[in-house]
Amino acid sequence: MELNAGDRVEMKKPHPCGCRTFTLLRVGMDFKIKCEGCGREVMVPRKKAEKSIKKVL
Repeated sequence: MELNAGDRVEMKKPHPCGCRTFTLLRVGMDFKIKCEGCGREVMVPRKKAEKSIKKVL
């Protein structure tokens, strides 16, 4: 999967705040993603993040 920092993605499951869209802040072995609903930043392992991405916006 070709992903770059700054891409907006839609996840399969929503964040606890209810928002499904996230912005990729850092791409590498871990992804740093930012929820567009509440602004929370989360580090997620690459394998888990790629599996949970529904589509790239």
